[in-house]
Amino acid sequence: MNEIEQLRQEFNEKISSCQSLSELNDLRVSYLGKKGPVQGLMKLMKDLPKEEKPVFGQKVNCLKSELSDLIDAKKVELEEKEMLSKIESEKIDITLPGRKPNIGTIHPLNLMWEELEDLFIGLGYQVIEGNDIVDDLYCFERANIPKDHPARDMQDSLYIDENNLLRTHTTAIQMVVLEQSAPNPVKVICPGKVYRRDDDDATHSHQFMHMEGLVVGENISLSDLKGTLLFMARKIFGQDKQIRFRPSYFPFTEPSVEVDVSCHVCGGKGCPTCKGTGWIEILGAGEVNPNVLKMAGYDPEKVSGFAFGVGIERMAMLKYGIDDIRHFYTNDKRFADEFKRFE
Repeated sequence: MNEIEQLRQEFNEKISSCQSLSELNDLRVSYLGKKGPVQGLMKLMKDLPKEEKPVFGQKVNCLKSELSDLIDAKKVELEEKEMLSKIESEKIDITLPGRKPNIGTIHPLNLMWEELEDLFIGLGYQVIEGNDIVDDLYCFERANIPKDHPARDMQDSLYIDENNLLRTHTTAIQMVVLEQSAPNPVKVICPGKVYRRDDDDATHSHQFMHMEGLVVGENISLSDLKGTLLFMARKIFGQDKQIRFRPSYFPFTEPSVEVDVSCHVCGGKGCPTCKGTGWIEILGAGEVNPNVLKMAGYDPEKVSGFAFGVGIERMAMLKYGIDDIRHFYTNDKRFADEFKRFE
């Protein structure tokens, strides 16, 4: 009995000093294993009188159960301690900014395209898109530009065959819409990519995005055109903007005008950006030429209309302060990332 008590005290001292699960496991094996002192006590039973064996065996089993319970309790304590230590060592400082996923952004030309579409849809316009390859008839002849007309020299570019080419303006879409809609009113915008005979530089490209607008109906005048374009300029560039018309020439409009917006840098006072004029050209427009209406099936004595065409790159360059049109096409993600604030 003295050995049992001595073993109990010895075990209690050792288990209290255990600092890890591995130490605890070693202690369990050394005391409760087949070669441990608890199992050694059972071997003493053969030397005891018969009447003392049951009492002694019960005492040894109680000791074995007691030590097992102490080990289990200590294991729970050490596991919790180890978990808290791990949590502390692997703790994440949630006050730091997270790592933002490296995702793309909407291209600035798409931003400009969508902004213009939303603006004109709000004014009741229908968006019509068409094929890049168009018939010469709709690209030029129906737009009052017959074969051998000098106005073709600036635009003839990529022909597929004698009668088909990559469109040089989205007027080709408008001419189809006019033909299909006559003699009913029309109010559409036609966005898309166009192709020109241009040398690439900071402000020109052989291909760019174009958006043309067309309104045909009764009593449509230049004042309607000016009100529409003033509304667009102020929505895109700010409510303080003004526009002006300058006489120009386009075969499919008569009269024709170039449209300028007050300079966004100097506010119209004159600076290097606007070359001292206080104005920056943004698009061409005019009243639809009676010949165009007549070829499409309208009576120019009863209806009139206006048309305008704007380069989406030009609008984006002015709005976002971009100095070289070629930036749009270099596929540099760093350039595109600059426009996340506009989304």
